[in-house]
Amino acid sequence: MERPRAVERILREAAPHEIFDVLRALIERRHGALAVEFLMADYASTELQPVRVLPHTRPPVPLRDSAAGRAFSAQEPQCVHDGPASTVTVLVPVSVRGDRLGVLSVTLPTGNGSGDVPEQLQEYADALAHEIVVAERDTDLFLQARRTERLTLAAEMQWQLLPGRSCSRREYSIGAQLEPAYAIFGDSFDWSASADDLILTVSNGMGEGIDAALLSHLAINALRNARRGGLDLAGQALLADQAVYGQHQGLRYLSTLLLRFHLPTGDVEIIDAGSPRIWRLRADVVEPIELNAQMPLGMFEDTSYVPQHFRVEPGDRLLFVSDGVYDALSPAGEKYSLTALARAVTSTRLLPASQVPRAMLQELLGHRGFGPAADDSLVVCLDWHGRPAAD
Repeated sequence: MERPRAVERILREAAPHEIFDVLRALIERRHGALAVEFLMADYASTELQPVRVLPHTRPPVPLRDSAAGRAFSAQEPQCVHDGPASTVTVLVPVSVRGDRLGVLSVTLPTGNGSGDVPEQLQEYADALAHEIVVAERDTDLFLQARRTERLTLAAEMQWQLLPGRSCSRREYSIGAQLEPAYAIFGDSFDWSASADDLILTVSNGMGEGIDAALLSHLAINALRNARRGGLDLAGQALLADQAVYGQHQGLRYLSTLLLRFHLPTGDVEIIDAGSPRIWRLRADVVEPIELNAQMPLGMFEDTSYVPQHFRVEPGDRLLFVSDGVYDALSPAGEKYSLTALARAVTSTRLLPASQVPRAMLQELLGHRGFGPAADDSLVVCLDWHGRPAAD
């Protein structure tokens, strides 16, 4: 039986577009599998799309009310017995560092699916997840599988800018989602962690289409350049402000929150340049975090930014919400209220961070209706677990 290291080596030696085919052949050979599929979550996080060379010939699997969706949402293996066919389908999540990619589906003769087989298939899925992150640099196969319809060019640019849709480590868990996923305007988010710090940025883009995507790319890459150059939070904001102003002379700008979480203590340094708003859920109490708003990035030349501070406690949940949520109108012209938002925060309190943004945006869709959106809507959820005192 190939153990994880052997499977990882086999996948590393495969061509990027063939890694799933190689894994499928291995599972068929070692477990007598009758069918093996890899289903990837689409950009809207509503469906699971089979990985195949285009064009797709099989309809996607809905995340709601499906066994594959339950494996994806719960991040736990699911077994479905197929009755008269005397087969069992084992569904295991495919995730890497908290970023949920999809589900590995393996149909086996009933006698072959018992014992530690689900655990072994999970090891295969974990190896596949790590290799996909590398393979996506060299093949479009997995990026194509993420879409159930064509992306606009602006959306293509924006999704390539983002770090993922979720991540986790022992101190925190993050989930994020943009809507409408296939034609987004310019909202964005970014994160990066070191041994003792998490840097998180949430931006509310200006404009639409290519112009909005180009603005986001300029600002986010300026922030990354400053961060990777070792600048502090104020220095990062200043460099990005200069980059955007230098390009657009104040005609275009970006509302942004910049946060640095000190992982050992929960101290938070924050610059409110605009900005998307923050809500905190603590002990079932929902309240906004009030900040002194400073100028958006690129609005004026040589803006100086002054950090503020607050502290998060284990069990806290922070929600970052863009204007596209607050300003969403119902078909009757009624604006989505703060009361409705607070209700959505409370109703999703038992969900893990990775599922909260999708659930909240679904509630927003129920208010807005299914017509074209006037702006994109962004929700980022951060659950703070803290670091054990012994560390």
